[in-house]
Amino acid sequence: MPVGEYSLRLQKGITGGFAPPTPDAIFTITQPLNSESLTITSAVRPAGTPSLQEIAPKFISSKNDHTAALVEELHGILKGLPVESPPGSEDIYGLDTSIAWGSEDLEWMNGGPQGCGGGTSSVQATDEQKAKFKRAVDIVNELVEKEN
Repeated sequence: MPVGEYSLRLQKGITGGFAPPTPDAIFTITQPLNSESLTITSAVRPAGTPSLQEIAPKFISSKNDHTAALVEELHGILKGLPVESPPGSEDIYGLDTSIAWGSEDLEWMNGGPQGCGGGTSSVQATDEQKAKFKRAVDIVNELVEKEN
């Protein structure tokens, strides 16, 4: 179980070539130290538009049993998943999505800071790992859509 503060960021739209990727959505979930709520910020790019549009931040209780269970599951999944090598070389999960997690006990990020540039990774994800990463993405989406 993640203890204390943590932050995660999910970005949809990480693959590019010589041009950087254009994200379709960026979600950030933060658990501040000594807080009983998660801060969720979202920016979404509507189809056919050139830039992300921010949505007002929202706060959900991190003490809710279901929310806590989702965060614990997400943390556990990410702890067991590989990342591409070198960072940003290839979208090894095939979902055009990256997750970055930072907490005292786990620093995890796939997709590289500037997305994936079309190289080849020396690390490849198995079908089971791809399914677990898809579950991790589904958990973040559920948290973002959750009402308090």
